[in-house]
Amino acid sequence: MTVHPSSPSNRDACVSGGGNASSRRRQPKIVLLGMGGTIASSAGVATQLHDYTVTDTVEAVLAAVPQARELADIRCEQLANIDSHAIDNTMLLRLARRAEAVLQEPGVDGLVITHGTDTLEETAYFLNLALKSAKPLVLVGAMRPATALSADGPLNLHNAIRLAACAEASGKGVLVMLNDRIGAARHVTKASTTVTDAFRSLEQGNLGEIAGGVVHFFNAPTRLHTLATDFSLAEIDELPRVDILYDYQGAGIDLYRAAIETGAKGIVLAATGNGSLSPAARSGAELAIQQGVMFVRSTRVGSGIVTWSADDNSIGLIAAGSLNPQKARMLLMLALNRTRDFRAVQQYFDRY
Repeated sequence: MTVHPSSPSNRDACVSGGGNASSRRRQPKIVLLGMGGTIASSAGVATQLHDYTVTDTVEAVLAAVPQARELADIRCEQLANIDSHAIDNTMLLRLARRAEAVLQEPGVDGLVITHGTDTLEETAYFLNLALKSAKPLVLVGAMRPATALSADGPLNLHNAIRLAACAEASGKGVLVMLNDRIGAARHVTKASTTVTDAFRSLEQGNLGEIAGGVVHFFNAPTRLHTLATDFSLAEIDELPRVDILYDYQGAGIDLYRAAIETGAKGIVLAATGNGSLSPAARSGAELAIQQGVMFVRSTRVGSGIVTWSADDNSIGLIAAGSLNPQKARMLLMLALNRTRDFRAVQQYFDRY
């Protein structure tokens, strides 16, 4: 399909730090993989912004954005049609394997995954660690259902396809496209319950934005991702169980015992402050290590870096760095497939 003369050409509408745009002219081939979520949901009336239901196929979601066909040759696939909080490890691996297979197709230039926002950052970071491709992979969702006044899904999707079709997006790991901003899978998180500006990169910042129909990159990820990580889907049959526990005043040890006794191979603690452990959390961590369960100190505060502590070496704990608990869980699951040495796992957290 011919791009309208007044619109930026699909592959030319990319700017990296003000540099020259790519001269590639062939219309890129983008695969749109549907997972469901709010972007594919409907409610009874246009003012209903909650209690909606996943109803639409990915083809229907795309049909609401006919302008996207001007950006790329788009092929749709429906892998699932569910709320993202219903995704389990089996579904996550299925999605990752399909995404990698799509990206390995010689004619495919990029992949866009429509996904619910509740756990979008978890899926994005897992793919960022596990996939072996430099091609653009963009996760996109919406904060309002398709039936809502001022629904954000259509423009988010249009921007995601533009981003995946942009040559400058290659090699930057998995990207998240919401509310005009380009987020790195490692950094971006859902920081508000319902507002359209819910996704933020609080400390590290966004990689760029789309403005005036042009992709602008200002930053690039520095942590290892995709082709540079030690992880490979080919080496994974299933993911080990890793639980997240929450620390607070007056916490008890019962939940730690329950996690260990019911088969958790790792525990991530949403600890207070700088990964500080309450007396019960410290006892739970010691018990976990004695039973061969890996233990990671993250934080419940929402931003900042959990720094190394002298207790980490003496007990055998791992500091999560700037990873929030849900992303620390993703990295720990992958790390446990390769090693049970907490020092080696700590190196993963330091590098990834």
